Amino acid sequence: MSDNIWYFNDVKLFSVMCPNKTGDYGKDGHYKEYKKGETIYFTNDPSSTLYLIVSGKVRILNYSEGGDEVVKAILGRGEMFGELALLGEEKRNEIAEAMDDNTMLCPVKIEDVHDLMKDNQEFSFKIYKWIGFRMRKMERRIDNLVFKDVRSRLMDFIKELSMEKGEKVGSTIEMEHFFTHKNIANLIGTSRQTVTTTLNELRDEGLIDFNRKKIIVKKPNEF
Repeated sequence: MSDNIWYFNDVKLFSVMCPNKTGDYGKDGHYKEYKKGETIYFTNDPSSTLYLIVSGKVRILNYSEGGDEVVKAILGRGEMFGELALLGEEKRNEIAEAMDDNTMLCPVKIEDVHDLMKDNQEFSFKIYKWIGFRMRKMERRIDNLVFKDVRSRLMDFIKELSMEKGEKVGSTIEMEHFFTHKNIANLIGTSRQTVTTTLNELRDEGLIDFNRKKIIVKKPNEF
């Protein structure tokens, strides 16, 4: 799909960003390692860097006025975050937190990305296209939370995952994933138990099958 999320194997972010513009690429001290639960940046921290995920998982979150945790995204290997700094954000408006031990990130200074964008028009176009995709994805999620029930939100989540990471196998679509039921619950605004119950219902209806690492969409046309 033309709007696929930007993975390392697709656009080779490392080969474009890290080696060309950061002299310390591959040396000790360039990659940053975080432990599970460690904060990468807080709200109101300066926006001067974007990050590529080398390994592990990162969640992007905020807190409501009532103190409730609102998870905006859960990202894995090959994905990027902190990109709003490219659009002129001066201070972070969200929190980024490592979800796994040995979460490894490749930080890239915004000024280096701007230099790359000046030198490479195609690269600049892909950056803005990717940011636009992320913004549309967030808008769809907000609309789902407001207008759709839990079952519909979960089916939309599975459909989106299949479009981004799915591989067609016969009449089905298979995709590997790293989301726990709790992760999915955080992203679609419900409880872990409700996610488990609804996934089991979808499996009983023959729409999907799943295990801890893979989801199979058996009837893609019904999503």
